[in-house]
Amino acid sequence: MIIADTTLYQGMRAKMIEQLRKKEIFDENVLQAMKTMPRHYFVPFSLIAHSYQDQALPIACQQTISQPYTVAFQTTLLSVKPDMKILEIGTGSGYQAAILKTMNTTVYTIERHRQLYEDAKHLFATLKLNIATKHGDGHAGWTEFAPFDRIIVTCGATTIPEKLIAQLKIGGIMICPTGDKCQEMKKIVKTDENNLNITTHGYCAFVPMLSQTEYQSQ
Repeated sequence: MIIADTTLYQGMRAKMIEQLRKKEIFDENVLQAMKTMPRHYFVPFSLIAHSYQDQALPIACQQTISQPYTVAFQTTLLSVKPDMKILEIGTGSGYQAAILKTMNTTVYTIERHRQLYEDAKHLFATLKLNIATKHGDGHAGWTEFAPFDRIIVTCGATTIPEKLIAQLKIGGIMICPTGDKCQEMKKIVKTDENNLNITTHGYCAFVPMLSQTEYQSQ
């Protein structure tokens, strides 16, 4: 059930944007997308009052919807431009994919949890968001639609997934939290077929990006 985007939620969203500016999110395209797309559409009904607080919230399958700052920060690092083709690993609630779609891009998103995949696919259809959604192992990417201008990983990878790098265009950017219990936010630029420019952008904590074996066993 979609809860209407009333003036109350619009006001809460405006305050959220003010807080993001105070936390040094200055990309106006990112801020406009987050101002446009209601976050409360993607939050469980029992937690809807907390939709615009800057905190992660639990969703189904023991996963979370990332805090607004994390979504804004990752999206800023991605350097999104209109008409780009973007692959997201870890659909979750669908909020990050919806933000990217609001920025006039073509979005492909992969989710390993069947329930989250089904819920997000239904929500995208309800909101009339043309987002390609796949149930599968994110490590494998989506070869049918590669290469991608941008790839965003919204779960913690132990190492940078090689198959995703192979699906990134030359000159493309991938944002990937990498590490074990605590990750570093990494920005990977594919400078040519054999070289990457990797920079780190602080520490973060994401749910783990499970391996193919773990995916197949559940």
